[in-house]
Amino acid sequence: MLLNDDFLLGTDMAKKLFHNHAKNMPIIDFHCHLNPQEIYEDLRFASITEVWLKGDHYKWRLMRANGVPENLITGDGDDFAKFYAWAGTVEKALGNPLYVWTHLELRRFFDIDLVLSRETAREIYDRANAQLATAGFTRRSLIRSSNVTAICTTDDPADDLHWHELLKTEKAFTVVPAFRPDKAINIHAAGYADYLVILGASAGVKIGTFADIVVALSARVDFFHSMGARLSDHALDTVVYAESTEPELDAIVTTAIAGGALSNTQIAQYRTAVLKALMRLYTAKNWTMQLHLHALRNTNRRMLDILGPDTGYDGMNDRPVAEPLAALFDSMESEDSIPRTMLYSLNPNDYLPLVTLMGSYQKDTVQKMQLGSAWWHNDTRSGMRLQLQTFADESLLSNFVGMLTDSRSFLSYPRHEYFRRILCELIGEWVELGEVPDDEALLGRMVEDISYNNAHTYFGL
Repeated sequence: MLLNDDFLLGTDMAKKLFHNHAKNMPIIDFHCHLNPQEIYEDLRFASITEVWLKGDHYKWRLMRANGVPENLITGDGDDFAKFYAWAGTVEKALGNPLYVWTHLELRRFFDIDLVLSRETAREIYDRANAQLATAGFTRRSLIRSSNVTAICTTDDPADDLHWHELLKTEKAFTVVPAFRPDKAINIHAAGYADYLVILGASAGVKIGTFADIVVALSARVDFFHSMGARLSDHALDTVVYAESTEPELDAIVTTAIAGGALSNTQIAQYRTAVLKALMRLYTAKNWTMQLHLHALRNTNRRMLDILGPDTGYDGMNDRPVAEPLAALFDSMESEDSIPRTMLYSLNPNDYLPLVTLMGSYQKDTVQKMQLGSAWWHNDTRSGMRLQLQTFADESLLSNFVGMLTDSRSFLSYPRHEYFRRILCELIGEWVELGEVPDDEALLGRMVEDISYNNAHTYFGL
């Protein structure tokens, strides 16, 4: 039977670990892209099409692969026509994690145990929409019913965090910002000079030098901290390292503000200097820094011009990562200014270089350096198992802070169940092979810690 109680749990120990230990642990969603305004306003969804397909580029990629026309993906097509197109795509998605996620969401939120297909699409659409029209299916109700205790949204340093302030009245779960300074780091991106004006206004600083940028970012880190932030998040994509002097940095900033061209070396010098300044700030605040590496973004320029970014046209990069990252960490270790750090890579070939590099900078804090969970294109059974096994092979998996959603969807929380089943599956196999003790109490504590306890302690939300 599809998604029966024991799916993915192939051993007796895996079943015990999931049902007795992982299943009911709360969730800390420490990296996601939920909109805090949507959470606060707490509206209902117009249809299952809105909640499932609006903004979900994971699904859009599969629909394009199935030949669905763009008007039924991101366009102005009829809601049911879009849903029907998704149902037809699901029929072909056997073996893809979206096949599992789709049916998990139908079962966990809507108690619908039908297999989605074009044949069942109308019944599922009507049944789901009838429930979405009720009070129990507002944005916040979906979060509460998923046993979520904390959410970290992704927020620009210049954001006024108005909606986070209003969300302090929510009692069932906490919503805090995470500091995402990509626009301040990406000096080579369009709109950089205009962004400095916005950043400066938010911090009460007129930006004309590199030191002004650091002062502005420091003020915003202070403000975010006062609003409960304890994490930063960087879409660093590629890692560069280049030393510089203060006059060189001022000249680089002056050129960028004037709209002048910068060399690759100048871009690397600036990005390195900003990241190092931020690492000092994060260390002083006892924050955790998340670095997301090796996304190759906006690979289809024609569709970028039509639809904009984050619409399903991003791939995986394969540039060098170990040497520039080691140079960065070595430089900051000389100042004792490496914050707690989580390293995610979209390229699983980076897992071993990253986790072995991390081992050179572990100190003081339990698992100060973490190999972040399998991310984005690696959100698969094989991807999660590879990340977990690599973490276990080279560090202490028992200290892992576990899964996150990295999602814009309010129905994404069953992904934590998927991850927890895979975790229990892997540990159960270790028991069968005689690699770890056949001790439910010992292994159960490990599973509970990875599912929730470690994140609760590590982030201090």
